[in-house]
Amino acid sequence: MALQGKCAVVTGAALGIGRAITEILMKNGAKVALLDVNQAAGKSLVEVLDKQYGRERTLFLNCDVESEEQIKAAFQKTADTFGGIDILCNNAGILDEKCWERAVSVNLMGVIRGTYLALEHMSKLSGGRGGVIVNTASLAGLGPLPSCPVYTATKHGVVGFTRAMAAASTASGYGIRFNTLCPGFVQTDLYTSIKTNLGQFSDLADATQQMVEQLGVVNMSDVAESVLEMVTDETKNGEACFVSPKERKYVDFPKFMG
Repeated sequence: MALQGKCAVVTGAALGIGRAITEILMKNGAKVALLDVNQAAGKSLVEVLDKQYGRERTLFLNCDVESEEQIKAAFQKTADTFGGIDILCNNAGILDEKCWERAVSVNLMGVIRGTYLALEHMSKLSGGRGGVIVNTASLAGLGPLPSCPVYTATKHGVVGFTRAMAAASTASGYGIRFNTLCPGFVQTDLYTSIKTNLGQFSDLADATQQMVEQLGVVNMSDVAESVLEMVTDETKNGEACFVSPKERKYVDFPKFMG
């Protein structure tokens, strides 16, 4: 998929990985609706992008992915403004083992909710143009992060949901590709606040730090490049892309069915 003129939605777009995704999509010609609960950071980023690319290519919408009403309204506003939706990056996420119900709500239910509402605009079965959806998971979506069991569970859920949706799209003719981003530790606010959000697993903070030292910290630019590849490469569907400081690779899952 060539990005020139395409319309993208990015959740959790104001900071961190979401900001990097937004910037690389715009750099390659897309129009982007930035969805985030952080209004100050979102509006600040839009100002920067407007100066660089022009006001007609950005749209900031205050949106909580826990709210079906807000997501639905944001998608409709995006479609009305840009003429449709071609790309969705479900990126919003938190790490909080203390408030684990909210972590499940944001990280997993937010992705499912966003995907299903996007289908109304994107699926060829409902009059859409098709496109691609990239869901942000984590290294913790591929293996256990002992200090963060709930975060691990949500990210495993994102990987499984994305792969199943890719198969459903192929079988039913949605015309949408689905892929998952699985970065290791990335220099973001979520990463720097891990130790303060471990709750009953705070005794495992040192073990997590040892994992960081072993794996290293991923550059934001490498994460964004991985998303760009999954969006533009039409052969990528149902893939989970692991990104570390040393490599970018697509996970080879065992095939139990089909």
